[in-house]
Amino acid sequence: MKFFPEVNAFSDILCAWYARCGRDLPWRRTRDPYLIWLSEVILQQTRVEQGMEYYLRFVARFPDVGALAAASEEEVLKLWQGLGYYSRARNLHRAARQIAGQYGGRFPERYDEVRALPGVGEYTAAAICSFAYDDPRAVLDGNVFRVLSRAFDLDEPIDSTAGRRRFAELAASLLPPGRAALHNQAIMDFGALQCTPAQPRCGECPLAGRCLALAAGTVDARPVKQGRTKVRDRWFAYLVLTCGDEVLLTRRDGKDIWRGLFEFPLVESDRQLDAAELAARPEFVRLTGGAACEWLSSVAMPPHRLSHQLLHATFHRLRVERLPGPLPEGVLRIRSSSLDDYAVPRLVERYLMRYPI
Repeated sequence: MKFFPEVNAFSDILCAWYARCGRDLPWRRTRDPYLIWLSEVILQQTRVEQGMEYYLRFVARFPDVGALAAASEEEVLKLWQGLGYYSRARNLHRAARQIAGQYGGRFPERYDEVRALPGVGEYTAAAICSFAYDDPRAVLDGNVFRVLSRAFDLDEPIDSTAGRRRFAELAASLLPPGRAALHNQAIMDFGALQCTPAQPRCGECPLAGRCLALAAGTVDARPVKQGRTKVRDRWFAYLVLTCGDEVLLTRRDGKDIWRGLFEFPLVESDRQLDAAELAARPEFVRLTGGAACEWLSSVAMPPHRLSHQLLHATFHRLRVERLPGPLPEGVLRIRSSSLDDYAVPRLVERYLMRYPI
């Protein structure tokens, strides 16, 4: 079996493949670090097909870092709605304001300065500096881990400290002088399109004759990961309480999921509650003031999966003749027609799409 007698051989093969098969994406046609940063944040935990719409939307609304910095957090979260992992949007906004205040609106060029921005990790900083400034830094995302682990048949867990160090050293050693951006784009696309997680196209792979995992029959076992985090189940009972043309909302805060987003008043429990149990909960009584409610419907949504949580949500639509006053702290009274003005979690958005108020 041939391997890679020269450092550049691996990169040459990938770059030749990329010239033929690479994707034409708008953020690859620019050296603007703001646009590259925007694309990288949006594409974290997000497929390109889904992220493209959000990227174009953000660029149209916030064409530069100054426009993003000048926006309110509510506006940014509303534009981000449906994409999930909302901490990305909050960090994006915080970083834009830091760039505006600390660097006069000019995106920093040094790796350590980029890395210090809120929400920017090692991968994102390396990607920005590589693609915008051709900084000789190797990027390591899921696609790159997969390609390297198979090409070199590495069995170190990619989510271990030692494994990440080993892959970082290997990726850096394969980086060709003078073309870091091209090499990084090539290996990332190669992992996304050719060396895919399931059913990789090994039969038509330009690395097939040199791939150690293919020769050893370990392609499906690469990359190796340590044990996965246990998924936590949570039960949400949403109270969609209407009075005439008004409805109640609350805004999530603290360190839990969806901080800063709006939702209907919520009763969380360790299991699903029936109507009688829900009506007896103190949160329910405080919200309704003990007044009689007309129970219109109860809709159990399909389980909503987050990274380490599985949400079991039921939306209970209720109607009262008169809302209690004053309302519990943090509860807002809004016109039903203005619901679209509020950024809500994807779970709530899906309910409203199927059952509009």
